[in-house]
Amino acid sequence: MSVIELGEYGADFTANPYPYYAKLRTSGPVHEVRMPDGYQFWLVVGHEEGRAALADPRLAKSPSVIGVRPPEEDVIGVHLLAADAPDHTRLRRLVTGVFTGRRVEALRPRIERLTGELADAMEPAGRADLVDAYAFPLPITVICELLGVPAEDRDTFRDWSNELVTPAGEDGYLGALQGFGGYLDGLIEDKRAAGPADDLLSGLIAARAEDGDRLSGPELRAMAYLLLIAGHETTVNLISNTVRNLLTHPEQLAALRADPDLLDGAIEESLRYDGPVETSTFRFTREPVTLGGTEIPAGASVLVAIGALDRDPARFPDPDRFDIRRDTRGHLAFGHGMHYCLGAPLARLEGRIALRTLLDRFPRLELDPEGDPWEWVPGLLIRGVRHLPVRW
Repeated sequence: MSVIELGEYGADFTANPYPYYAKLRTSGPVHEVRMPDGYQFWLVVGHEEGRAALADPRLAKSPSVIGVRPPEEDVIGVHLLAADAPDHTRLRRLVTGVFTGRRVEALRPRIERLTGELADAMEPAGRADLVDAYAFPLPITVICELLGVPAEDRDTFRDWSNELVTPAGEDGYLGALQGFGGYLDGLIEDKRAAGPADDLLSGLIAARAEDGDRLSGPELRAMAYLLLIAGHETTVNLISNTVRNLLTHPEQLAALRADPDLLDGAIEESLRYDGPVETSTFRFTREPVTLGGTEIPAGASVLVAIGALDRDPARFPDPDRFDIRRDTRGHLAFGHGMHYCLGAPLARLEGRIALRTLLDRFPRLELDPEGDPWEWVPGLLIRGVRHLPVRW
């Protein structure tokens, strides 16, 4: 099997990777590929094979199995997304005892107020960049309030988030990482000194397992980092992608306006059709692993293309059609297995409220033909546009 050069696909691949994934899938569910920088890995594009890979313990999340220590580990520590059992099991048990469905549901009134305030600020102008004015500020505010970040620090938090998710360069990334890590250490110490409070970070500080186990300082820092990275940028793109998908499929938007009960279907179909996460983070083979008839050697890097899996016709008939009435059960936008997204309920709640508010407040919402062309977020991990000009 020859190595496929992803760099040869060009900018069209970033704007619309799905035809390329479909072409790859016709010749097999697993391919060895190479990035323009020379990094070589195995890409999984079949739904059945990808779902299996996401839950296979032979595919480790920690790069230590291939002798690599990422730079963020020295600054932030090891978080859930990069941990394997038994460490992952222990960490998740402690976190899920605090980050509960009740805590998420308690955020509903605040999210409703926030979306209303953002819509109020947008309305007089008659047009806006939906990302800057709505999709970005909502989840960063929710995450900051959830963690108990003081209001005066939130603009800096936003800057760090932008740089950490889509870094402009290694120096900027490491600088943001160090600044964010140092800030979190100070915030944790302040909350320890202040004693019990209702925010999530205070809850994590106080959390204890039945055996007395608790999160260490570095583990608390790593968890706060993960909540920002995984809980913010993905929700920004869940909101903006869903709106973009509806505005580019006006018959589906009309159906949703005619039947508000289709709201959940619109969110789930957007997650499947063009979700905020194009690929998983890397996994690493502990031993030779066979997927879809292809043997991947030990010590290899593996990337599961979530966007490709959820467009696999073997799982979703007519997968390139956006249909908010579709049965979307089995989509993998939030992952699968023990690394299934802990924040999925919060992301869904924010997405539903954000979309409902937009539809109610802006009955003539449409793409702004005078807006700048879409600029896609670079890289394989995040799927979305940096700006989405709309008018009403």
